[in-house]
Amino acid sequence: MRRTEQRRAAIWALYQSDLLGRSLEQAFPRDVPAFTRALAQLVRDHQGELDELIRARASGWSLERIAPLERSILRVGLAELLYGHDLPGDRAIPPEGAIDEAVETAKRFCGAEAPAFVNGILGAVLRDLDEVRPK
Repeated sequence: MRRTEQRRAAIWALYQSDLLGRSLEQAFPRDVPAFTRALAQLVRDHQGELDELIRARASGWSLERIAPLERSILRVGLAELLYGHDLPGDRAIPPEGAIDEAVETAKRFCGAEAPAFVNGILGAVLRDLDEVRPK
C-alpha cells in the first residue's frame, strides 16, 4: 500500500474514531500497516497541541465548527510537519509534501472550500515552523 493510501487510512480511522466515539483500534481495518497505525497514534498523542495550532490559525473558526474530516486531515498534516521524523520508515516526508498530501485529500473527499482552508492553516504553521516545532 502506498504512503498516500496509508495517510488516508489514518485520516479515516481518526475521523471514524472522533465521529463514532470509537477507539483507534476499533476504527482500524484488521490488516492496517504499521505506518498508518503509527501516524494515527502520533496524532492522538499530540492532539491537544495540534488542535491549539489549528485554533490559533483558523481565524473566525472554532475547532468544533471545522468539519470532522477536515479536522482529521489537518491533524495528520500537522503531525507529519512536526513529528514526521518519529514515524516508521526510511525518511520523513518534506513539509511541502505533507501539505500537498493533505490538500489533495481535501480535494478528493471534502467540499469545494476545504482544500484552500487546509492549505492556509498548514501553510501558516509551515511559516512558523521554527517557532512551533518541538525542540
